[in-house]
Amino acid sequence: MNETAFETLRFELLDYGAIARVTMSRPEVRNAQNRLMTYELDRAFQTAATDHRVRVIILAGDGPHFSAGHDLRDPKTHTAPPVNLVGGLGTGGAEGYMAGEEEVYVGMCRRWRELTKPTIAQVQGKTIAGGLMLMWVCDIIVASEDATFSDPTLAFGVNGVEWFCHPWELGPRKAKEMLFTGDSFTAAEAAALGMVNRVVPRGELADATLGLARRIATKPSFALKLAKLSVNQAVDSQGFPAAQQAAFGLHHLAHATRSETVGSERPDPQGGSGRGA
Repeated sequence: MNETAFETLRFELLDYGAIARVTMSRPEVRNAQNRLMTYELDRAFQTAATDHRVRVIILAGDGPHFSAGHDLRDPKTHTAPPVNLVGGLGTGGAEGYMAGEEEVYVGMCRRWRELTKPTIAQVQGKTIAGGLMLMWVCDIIVASEDATFSDPTLAFGVNGVEWFCHPWELGPRKAKEMLFTGDSFTAAEAAALGMVNRVVPRGELADATLGLARRIATKPSFALKLAKLSVNQAVDSQGFPAAQQAAFGLHHLAHATRSETVGSERPDPQGGSGRGA
């Protein structure tokens, strides 16, 4: 087992490098993602993607929960330059806010979804709002029986998390139910909807995920890349990128409206502090 040092997560190479496991390691805040974690996740995924030995990437979380979403109380700054070449970063008002979320949320998720290697989310406990984004970019989701999933962001006046793919993950009616109510779905419900691939007992989650990764890792790497690309292109041809970009624009209309009417309770993605989802 080889390890690479990170502050907010662990990066391990298993099975002589055939499998990379990235584990979010902020259990004290239920693996909520501050800005540093987002950039470290990007670096970990890039490290795995560019290592010719790695066939499969696992994303996991320490502690009882996979991820409580974005840690807007601790948007720890990061000194690395932008990775998505977004214009408007550092400017004020709606332009700067939108550019910041294009960089650290939508842009990062798009990069991770388009990694050329298969990715598996290993999910337990609660996955809330921004945690869904990390899970949804993965190709396969293995969940424990106690896992639950929710997007309560309508309570903050927005139309859902920034990486908006609810209709594709849940179907339109269940997507509306999740958004309108903010209620949680169980792992069994998520599996029935096709959002989750496998549901296993909590104590078997890590082994079941690793076993699936090992099975996939035996397949030809180029064929895996082409199969993943083919499925992603099929979804994109249905209008996913355009619909998601439209939803992101509405998300920022909601931010601007809230700022004008009740004042912003969310931090500036460039390093402010506050509350949000």
